Amino acid sequence: MAQLLDIITTSAILFAVAAGLLIVFGVMKIINFAHGGFLTVGGYSALAVTKLGLNPWLSLGFAFVIGFVCGMIIERLVVRPLYSRPLDAILATWGLGIIIGQVITLAFGREVQFVQSPVTGAVDLLGASYSQYRLILVAVAIVLAVALGAVLNGTRLGLVTRAVIMNENLARGLGINSGLVRFVTFSLGAGLASLAGALITPLSSVDPNMGVPWLVSAFMLVMVSGVSLVSLAIACLVLGGAQVLVSTYGNPVLGGLTIVVLAALVLRLRPQGFARE
Repeated sequence: MAQLLDIITTSAILFAVAAGLLIVFGVMKIINFAHGGFLTVGGYSALAVTKLGLNPWLSLGFAFVIGFVCGMIIERLVVRPLYSRPLDAILATWGLGIIIGQVITLAFGREVQFVQSPVTGAVDLLGASYSQYRLILVAVAIVLAVALGAVLNGTRLGLVTRAVIMNENLARGLGINSGLVRFVTFSLGAGLASLAGALITPLSSVDPNMGVPWLVSAFMLVMVSGVSLVSLAIACLVLGGAQVLVSTYGNPVLGGLTIVVLAALVLRLRPQGFARE
């Protein structure tokens, strides 16, 4: 039972981490390699809340706002001039990720630090004693998925966003301000990445490079998911579950490579990944 819960909670964490990257990729058709930097921003936002002695739950809202504002500034000053040069935009976001890490190092140092968890202890669930916080993360991932689905399918913003995803040139011809859609999307993606960073820090630690391994996993999950939240959830469950099994019955180091290797195999055998044809 504990292993099943590990698979479910790991999948939920991966979904939360990759959701912001998926949204940016779906609308802007670029991989935001600064995503790992935004995850790190979220981790240090949670650390700041802990050092101030505030309620740890406040770190979630604080991290989202900080990430969103950083996304607004970066989209306006760095990414927007590169819309017509997608390769340059990808390289620019990669460089931004490095810069964010260096700025954080100057501000907080290189040492590993720890964040206070909002919830401690374990609960008995179907005969297994399991971390309360990891179970809460499952609920958070479900709420996040439902909220994003509701926005994309039930609001005007979602309608114009889907129009830009399907055919940006046609959307512009119909009077949709695709530049504004890109601006909001990038900012939202940054905010979600920062939120995810705050969510995962109580499970590990905080350091200037904490976002790098998560970025690699998120990148591969997005590649096999296309632009679908449902496909992303399936990919997180299948590949995240495989990672847990390999780490448990094999080697944790190999477990860390599982998502990358399996995603590459999936794309080789099925180029559209888990997305529907």
